[in-house]
Amino acid sequence: MPTASVHESTIRVLIVEDDDGVRESITELLGRAGKIQCVGLFGTAETALRQFPLLAPDVAMLDINLPRMSGIQCARQIKALRPETQILMLTIYDDSEQVFQALRAGASGYLLKRSSPDEIVQAIRDVHEGGSPMSRQIARKVVGFFQGLGKTEPSIEALTPREKEVLTQLARGLLYKEIADSLSISVETVRGHLHSIYRKLHVQSRTEAVVKYLGH
Repeated sequence: MPTASVHESTIRVLIVEDDDGVRESITELLGRAGKIQCVGLFGTAETALRQFPLLAPDVAMLDINLPRMSGIQCARQIKALRPETQILMLTIYDDSEQVFQALRAGASGYLLKRSSPDEIVQAIRDVHEGGSPMSRQIARKVVGFFQGLGKTEPSIEALTPREKEVLTQLARGLLYKEIADSLSISVETVRGHLHSIYRKLHVQSRTEAVVKYLGH
């Protein structure tokens, strides 16, 4: 019997946002979106992490500027607890260093809070399906940051030809299923190549792997 695709399954989302108004607005937005379920709603990283093992969300939407523990620190702990949870940062910050730190912590997407409701919902779906959604302003800063390093990363040369093919497809914005179809391999094989890529590039997320590749 064929299994349901990610398009057909309900996406379980955890939200960590200390602004009551923003938190309620996002909750209402997701409630109307369809096939998205808010499984946890928290004002601090500490309370979210205590409940996290029981919630097992597919996507965690985090604000960076949280009281006490930051969203970046929270992202790092979430990835340690459950690597398959995809992290989407939603914040007012578009500072290059903040973006870079979030990516290093394991974030796969990064949106500004002024993003439209449709953009936020689509970003959740994209990150769940293997994409790396970013606001255009953020994407420019990320690519510029890595290109500004001005040197080749030796770790890129350690990738096999097939791993480079997978990474190139990922950099073009293709989802896991699309990469698998394009290369005539299974989605699980794509995931296996990505795990090897992360290890060789010393990264923790798709987005960090792509921007490191673009900047080499």
